[in-house]
Amino acid sequence: MSPDLDDRMSQLRAQGVHTVMTTFTDLHGVPKGKLIPLEGLPHAVAVGAGFSGPSIWGTGLPRMGPRSEYMGRVLPETLRPWPLLPGVAHAVCDGFAGGQPLDTCSRQVLKRQVLCLGERGWTLWVGIEPEFFLLKRTSDGGWVVGDDLDRLDKPSYDLEAITRNFGFLDSMRKHLSALGFELQQMDHEDANGQYEINYRFDEALAAADRYLLFKLTAQAVAQQHGLYFSTRPKPFAHAPGSGLHFHLSLTDRHGKALMADPAGPMGLSETGQRFAAGLLHHADALSAFCAPLVNSYKRLAVSESTSGTTWSPVWKAAGDNNRTCLVRSVDGRIEWRLPDASCNVYAALAATLAAGLAGIDGALPPPTPCGDDLYLRHAHGEPLPPRLPANLSAALDALQADAALRAAVGENYCEQFLQIKRAECSSGNLSAES
Repeated sequence: MSPDLDDRMSQLRAQGVHTVMTTFTDLHGVPKGKLIPLEGLPHAVAVGAGFSGPSIWGTGLPRMGPRSEYMGRVLPETLRPWPLLPGVAHAVCDGFAGGQPLDTCSRQVLKRQVLCLGERGWTLWVGIEPEFFLLKRTSDGGWVVGDDLDRLDKPSYDLEAITRNFGFLDSMRKHLSALGFELQQMDHEDANGQYEINYRFDEALAAADRYLLFKLTAQAVAQQHGLYFSTRPKPFAHAPGSGLHFHLSLTDRHGKALMADPAGPMGLSETGQRFAAGLLHHADALSAFCAPLVNSYKRLAVSESTSGTTWSPVWKAAGDNNRTCLVRSVDGRIEWRLPDASCNVYAALAATLAAGLAGIDGALPPPTPCGDDLYLRHAHGEPLPPRLPANLSAALDALQADAALRAAVGENYCEQFLQIKRAECSSGNLSAES
């Protein structure tokens, strides 16, 4: 055992930790894992906590042989006490099989992209904006808004709803702060029962790890308050859906911002514009990773909302602080508005990064800035940019046809993804535990 790990275990014992929750993410983006005693941590770091590979969505591992075991190798730097389970520390794992990094592990997929980016001396910084619903079950097994009094026609920023649900929100504040999140704001979103919690950005892998920890924490806190934390993109047909917007920026090895140029179109440099062009060029295939449920395309539609407002990115366009576009530039960074809260954040980020870099390396022409409200253009019957895929099946076809993006993400991962998601389309399944 390394001295650093020995020291970390001593620190954890001093904090009352006796057990480690080893976590990883399946293809659907759902946190999975097991509990191991703290004494087993050295083996979990060096070899991994063992799981039956075929029991996990998307590994593609066989039922027998040395590669039938999914080994989750604990990353010591991710260890931190998890306040929701006293005595338990949370840890993130990388997936291995047969002693080698598993190419169908979504974290390994993102890790490969980040390593390629690092060869350029660049770092991708990501701010993730989780939107979600707080729901409850009805006697007939359906779902309704968890707060019976949350009925405003235009509920954005409703302080009365925040007051009524302060118990959940304050519990989230306490637990996330204890986990090292730098919270920025909490607000009631555009739909009844919908909230957003924002926290500080981080480099890509850490940001993805942090979102999974956020999701795990929110699920547990909601249960404590008799509520259900839902990441379904469009739980109610009449209301706006939930997005998971990515705020993206690149820096070089000296910390210089590579996307920003106050004098450039949309406040972006040539690098930023070409990154945006890559996103738009590969947007149809990216939809499969970023909007991976049948239900996702209920959100990605031109639909009426009882709140009178919808921000859903339907058209492949880029604009300066234009929320009706798929790509929004803001303060010299790119907001990628396609992802929803049901995505596997590692895979969605990996594919997004690959597409952006393809735009840079291919010197794609910068997108023409859109200065119009595209929903108004639609209402007036005016010409519009091309639309995103209308359903998951079309998005999967686009991914199948996009050989360059599949190669960048990894053929084995894409093969598993396409197989599982096509089966969902055939069954009409909205699931993935979201």
